[in-house]
Amino acid sequence: MKTTVLVLLFSLFLALPAPGAVDVADLRGPKIDELYFVLVRDADSQLLALERGETHLLADLARPVDIERLSRRDDIELSLTQAFHMMEMGFNLRRHPWDDLALRQAIASVIPRDEIVRNLFGGYSAALETFLPPVSPYFEPDVTRWPHDPERARSLLSEAGWSWDGSGSLVTPDGKSLPPARLLSPLAQVSPTTADLAQRLARALNSLGLTVTVENLDFSVLVERLNRHDFDLFLLAWSLTRDPDSLYAFFHSSMDVKDGYNMAGLHDADLDVLLEGLRQAPDEASARRFASEVQRELARLLPAIPLYSRYAVTAHRKEWTGFIASDRATPDNLWSLLNIAPASGELAPFRWTLTDEPRNLNPLATATATDWTVLGLIYESLLSIDPYDLSDRPGLAESWDVSVIDVGGKAATRLTFRLGPDLVWHDGRPLTASDVAFTLGHLKALAVPRFFDNVKDVADVSVADERTVVVTMDGVSFWHLHNIGGLPVFPAHIVGDVEAWRTWQPTTESHGDLTGLIGSGPFVFREYRPGQYVRLSRFDGYRRLKGQP
Repeated sequence: MKTTVLVLLFSLFLALPAPGAVDVADLRGPKIDELYFVLVRDADSQLLALERGETHLLADLARPVDIERLSRRDDIELSLTQAFHMMEMGFNLRRHPWDDLALRQAIASVIPRDEIVRNLFGGYSAALETFLPPVSPYFEPDVTRWPHDPERARSLLSEAGWSWDGSGSLVTPDGKSLPPARLLSPLAQVSPTTADLAQRLARALNSLGLTVTVENLDFSVLVERLNRHDFDLFLLAWSLTRDPDSLYAFFHSSMDVKDGYNMAGLHDADLDVLLEGLRQAPDEASARRFASEVQRELARLLPAIPLYSRYAVTAHRKEWTGFIASDRATPDNLWSLLNIAPASGELAPFRWTLTDEPRNLNPLATATATDWTVLGLIYESLLSIDPYDLSDRPGLAESWDVSVIDVGGKAATRLTFRLGPDLVWHDGRPLTASDVAFTLGHLKALAVPRFFDNVKDVADVSVADERTVVVTMDGVSFWHLHNIGGLPVFPAHIVGDVEAWRTWQPTTESHGDLTGLIGSGPFVFREYRPGQYVRLSRFDGYRRLKGQP
């Protein structure tokens, strides 16, 4: 089995196009008229749908047996890359006993990461000891490690005053027994490997003298429980970005708010100082130093236990050509959707497998990867990301400038974005610098949790002309450009009229022949049939169809 996996991994890497194989600046598309996100929950049914040609792309393959099965087919191509992925088991530090550092460190020592990766993924994942994946340019390998060592775990607890009663159950340093705890995990039918992982983790914790059971939940319910801080332990995977300042959102004490990303509720003054240093790093050298220090401190504090980082494996049918992939991007990306076309040359809809139900297609309130798989094709940002080297590419902005200025005797950052010409929303209205200014001001005024970290340092936004917006950011930070440039831009004439943004249901609104999901991206939202599919159509007014980069 091990030899088979290694050979398959090698063949997959050979299959990837060489970096730079496609100049994304030259892409003109989309070349497909309709895009269906087809809901197929069951893993076996997902494979059958792809093999029968009922769907054309299946992303995020996890089971080694599925990967090997598809690799033997001549009509399907596989691509593999390291992913910006992290699976973690988090603690609720607001509750005892999870606020006890010795207990968290002991738990880290009884989790057999390497065995889990080997048994569950057959080598398609890498055991993780820090809070950034190895593919990140800011990954720090030199951290405190917690290898599987049950004896060390018991020694850590004994030294901290913990003990065990006659039945082997843990007793706190002040002589109290612990109540049963629950580990929240997604449903097995939606994420079978994660559900299996949860059971393995529960057994490991129980071996230490804890009483932990798994509670499998629909993902939307799980997220709602986390947002309400109603949990003991949780199991969650994160899709991270190229920048490490996401660590600020996850672990700075100021981000422990309702719907915030500091789900663990970590409050540590020393770590906050390091996170603020990372957040305000003026240059790449400073950013790397603070990123390393933050990772080292988190590996000691363990507000969560990083478990593994998955390789991203995607399968697509060969009757479609033009997929764009690299050692950092599998074919399930926006660039591919701009470039793919049927090999036959005949116009046909493209069907992308969606493995979970969209729960809340409200771009202001949702943070799930499933929802943003759809929404990310409707809304655009000022900047885009090159799929080969992760560098900045034009998005809505055709050019940009970053400068340091003096504001009241303090250094600040000025970001100037120049929009491309003749940009329009899906309803035909012009997209101007005023929409960008509205988006930034609106997100900050509402303190929208998903975007709060991006806009919290916005000091001023001004419109120089119809195509130029100037953003002044408090302080000097290496990340200001990406924080602002990576935000989705919303139409002021639609979102500005939304009163209850948390409960907004844009898909049920009527705006002519459109819904409230009006963006400027390459696809227009048409309909969502729960349990079946989400249908999008090509936006004929999209800038890349008009020859703009």
